[in-house]
Amino acid sequence: MADGRAGSSTDGESLLFLTDEQLRKGIEAMFFAYRGFTADPDRLLEEFSYGRAHHRALHFIQRTPGTTVNNLLSILGVTKQSLNRVLRALIADGLVDSRVGRRDKRERNLYLTENGVALEKRLSEAQRRRMRAAYRAAGPEAVRGFRQVLEQIMDPDMRAHFHG
Repeated sequence: MADGRAGSSTDGESLLFLTDEQLRKGIEAMFFAYRGFTADPDRLLEEFSYGRAHHRALHFIQRTPGTTVNNLLSILGVTKQSLNRVLRALIADGLVDSRVGRRDKRERNLYLTENGVALEKRLSEAQRRRMRAAYRAAGPEAVRGFRQVLEQIMDPDMRAHFHG
């Protein structure tokens, strides 16, 4: 990308006037990138009979220790029933600790246990390696542009949860 103005191009393609075919290629790239990004954690999750919802819960609990169930519901955009099923498994397996809220006894605050921290680290390490390699290969301008694109793809209310 030369300077971001109309007429600048990447591979001869105008950045402001994308064709449906160019957009389709971007969509496909996102699908294949997500597949690669989740492949390593998925293999590890299978060992525990867990799915991606378990990984997302572990990630966001690790990111914000003490987060509430309601906050996690908002971030993950899943039903309460679905999240409760995930949390019950993680708590029963000794990976998440659910504590009664200090301010509101009806709230439950979530923390990773020592085993939960270890599993989350294993799950995210492969993703960090993949992201690190991609960022290094693409360079700082591409990284900034990529983050801008991702933030614009996010629903506006989800941007508040993004700790960019």
